[in-house]
This record gives sequence, structure tokens and C-alpha cells, in this order.
Amino acid sequence: MKSGIKDKVVIAGMGCSRFGERWDCGPDDLMVEAFNEALLDARIGRDQIEAAWLGVFFDEQNTGKSSLPMSIALRLPNIPTTRVENLCATGTEALRGAVYAVAAGACEIALAMGVEKLKDTGFGGLPERTKGTFEDLYLPTSTAPGAFAQLASAYAERYGYSMPDLKRAMAHISVKSHENATRNPKAHLRNRITEQQVLESMPISYPLGVLDCCGVSDGAACAIVTTPEVARRLGLRDVVAVKALQLAASNGVEMGHQSWDGSHTLTTPLAAQRAYAEAGIQNPREQIDLIEVHDCFSITELVLMEDLGLSDMGRSPHDVLDGRYDRDGAIPCQIDGGLKCFGHPIGATGLRMAYEIYLQLLGRAGERQLRGRSGNGPAFGLTHNLGGIPNRNIASVSILGLLAA
Repeated sequence: MKSGIKDKVVIAGMGCSRFGERWDCGPDDLMVEAFNEALLDARIGRDQIEAAWLGVFFDEQNTGKSSLPMSIALRLPNIPTTRVENLCATGTEALRGAVYAVAAGACEIALAMGVEKLKDTGFGGLPERTKGTFEDLYLPTSTAPGAFAQLASAYAERYGYSMPDLKRAMAHISVKSHENATRNPKAHLRNRITEQQVLESMPISYPLGVLDCCGVSDGAACAIVTTPEVARRLGLRDVVAVKALQLAASNGVEMGHQSWDGSHTLTTPLAAQRAYAEAGIQNPREQIDLIEVHDCFSITELVLMEDLGLSDMGRSPHDVLDGRYDRDGAIPCQIDGGLKCFGHPIGATGLRMAYEIYLQLLGRAGERQLRGRSGNGPAFGLTHNLGGIPNRNIASVSILGLLAA
């Protein structure tokens, strides 16, 4: 019987570049910026890293198809390197590769890197990729805002919300993320906004306005992972352990027939249930101290609160407006600004989420540090990536927590 990876792997160090319009940098510069921070944090030399995974999504636009750009930029010691891509879950997929290698005993110290350089393409949104059979046959005219706008309409229809009422809850989510990002020096957007500004913002795809949408950014983030035994040997005292790392991918049911009503994601509850079981989380509403979720749009964050089991079905708008997910709420969400404001360099996003949880658990988050339920700092944090769109996606859920002494 499988035993899972709980407490078999710890994070020795993490790093994250500043996200934003990094016109002065190429992807190699961004990787070096994140890597140097992680290396210093882990207190190791690069020659101690035995394997590495690179997560990049839009390869032609920036980094390339192989893992060699990482190996060359970081001057890694001729170790095995692998490039991975799994839509917007790419950063977590890189982490999964490194974590699984250490858990399996294939190596003792591994690196996970995620990077994306999007602003130099000249596009306001994501650049066009060369499409293949999947997009041409199934989604020839789909856009991300259009797909998630349909999620909002389906959710409102299922639970009987008027669109103005739903939009007020969505606006609160955007305001919260902007407020949180003002405390984050590495965030792309650090300006405060009002709910009225969100409600009156330029329409993108009804009911989504421009301030309901995350932008795109340049950035990189990385993690160095190892075993608890090696961490102790390195002299690392307080360490963050990987409690769970689960992934669920669509199998086509959502696109195939009407068993799915479009108001939720099918994959997120599956990945979350597996992660809770692996981590031994019995009651996530009481045990999870903070969360980073895939808030590509404000409606996505709202729906995910239910998909993750943190709000009752149909009640998320009430919980959002009651402040349950605010900085001082029961389960703070996007304390670093999230995709909305920290930014969304796709290959780096999953690792950026882990970076924030890591800092919070170790009490290193500076001005944005949370106290946690006990008042002594958070004990468990959750990250969630949603790669793709509501009717075909990849959901990845990880849970991090301090390793027991």
C-alpha cells in the first residue's frame, strides 16, 4: 500500500525574484536572482545539488524547449536536468519532480525552478501558442476570460445569485489582493483599489472587468529540497516539510456531456481530498492556517473556496464578504497578493505560492507575517494551482507544514 510523501522531504531553501515588467532581465537573470537567494537560504554549494527540474510554459517566447538554459545559467555541476510543463500548474509540477526524486531516494538534494519571461512579447495578455489538435478541435475560439466568465454565470445560476450580488463578492476579492500586495516588495502590483473601481472597471468578458483579472508578469521562483536527515546534517533547525503534493487532471468528461454543470471544477476537490488524506488533515477549515490559490480571475478564487472544502457549497460569496479570507480572517488567502497582484509568470507561479507559505511558516514574511490560529505563527499552509480552463484543467494541491522536532 502506498504510504505517501508526508514528512519524507523538507525544503532546505527557497528563492523568488521580484515579479513585474522586468525589461532589464532575461530568463537567465531571473533564474539566477531566485537561485542565489535559495542557495544562500539552504547554506549549500551548487555542487551539492544532484538533480534539477525546470518549469517553463511559453517556451518559444523566452527560455527554450529543453532544461539546458537552467543548467547553463546556474552553472549546475553536469547533473541530470529535466524541463516540465503542465499548463498553469507548471511550477508545482517542477516541485513535484524534485520532491518525488528525493522521496524515492534517487537523490538527496534536488532543485525545482520555475521561470517565465512574458512581457517582452509585446502582448497585453498571454502570447499565442502554436495550436495542436486539442485546441483546434475542442477549443478553437476559446479565451481564458470567456471561459471563466462562463464559470461565473453557471455558479450564479446554480445557487440563485443575482449577478450584481456575485460581482460585489468578486470585487471584495480583488480589493483584498491589492491591499495584501502593498506589504510585498516583490509584488508586481502594489496599488490599493476600491470595490467601486472594480465594479466600474472596463469590461473584458461579462461579468469580468479588467480588475477581476490577473495580469502577466516576468519572474522566477525556486526551491531546494532534501531529506530531514540531510537537513539536520546541514545544520538547518526549523524546517518546512512537504506534507502532501497531489495532482488531478481532467479526463474529458466536462467537455463530453452534461454531467458537469460548469459551476465548479471537477479536479480541485479530487486533488484536495487526496492531499488532505496524505497530510493527515481531518478538518481543513480548522487546521489550515493560510492558503494560496489560483486566482487567475476573481470568480476563480471564489469558487475554489468551495472546491477546496473551505466554504459550504453555495456560501462562498457570504464568507468572502464576511471577511473569512481577509488578512485578519479565519483563513487568510493570497496574503502576498496572489496571481492578481504578486503576478503570474506561469512557470514560476506554483513555486511562488510555496515560497510565501514557506516564509510564513518560518516567521520570515516581514510586514505581512501572520500570527496563525495559535498566535505563534501558522502551522499548515496550502497551495493550489489550476492549469487550463474550467472544462479541461489540471489541479494541483500541496500542503506544507513545520517538521516536528
